[in-house]
Amino acid sequence: MTGEWILGLYVFVLASLVGFEIIRKVPPTLHTPLMSGANAISGITLVGAVLVAGSGQGTMATVLAGLALFLATVNVVGGFLVTDRMLRMFRKR
Repeated sequence: MTGEWILGLYVFVLASLVGFEIIRKVPPTLHTPLMSGANAISGITLVGAVLVAGSGQGTMATVLAGLALFLATVNVVGGFLVTDRMLRMFRKR
C-alpha cells in the first residue's frame, strides 16, 4: 500500500466514525431536515461520480465511481421520498 492509500483509508475511517457520532446524537425531530441536507451532498456526489466514471482513469476508479453513483442515487431518492411523506403530513384534508 502506498502512502496515498493509507491516508485515504485513514480519512475514510475517521469521517465514518465522526459522522456516526454526530448522527447518533441528533434528536428524532431533526432527522428529516438532516436528510434534506444529505440530499444536497449526495447530489454533489452524483456529479463527481459521473465525472470520475467517464474520465477513464482505470478499472478500479470506474468501479468505485459506479458504486458511488448507485449509492448516492439511492440516498437521493430515499431522501426525496421521506421529505415528500413528511410534507404530506402538513396538507389540509
